[in-house]
Amino acid sequence: VGWSIRFTSATAKALQKLPERIQLTVAALVADLQVFGPALHGRGWPHFGKLRDRTDQYHCHVKGGRPTYVACWEISSRSERIIEVNYVGTHEKAPY
Repeated sequence: VGWSIRFTSATAKALQKLPERIQLTVAALVADLQVFGPALHGRGWPHFGKLRDRTDQYHCHVKGGRPTYVACWEISSRSERIIEVNYVGTHEKAPY
């Protein structure tokens, strides 16, 4: 049984405004999160890591270069295996 992925409403809206290439990459990220869970070590996502000083919060780069796009997510329920994606957008506006 895999993980369920949810988006905050603001993140879902923001994702729709991003370039199609970014949307497709986020879809691939979501597929990996569903299968492998929140910790994607060794899965090939650039700059993947746990957010410093934050429990169960992670991020990775969705696209490098300029602009760099990132995704941030957290475990909202370990027992129910739910991950919430709470940011997708440019690196400059990332909440970390």
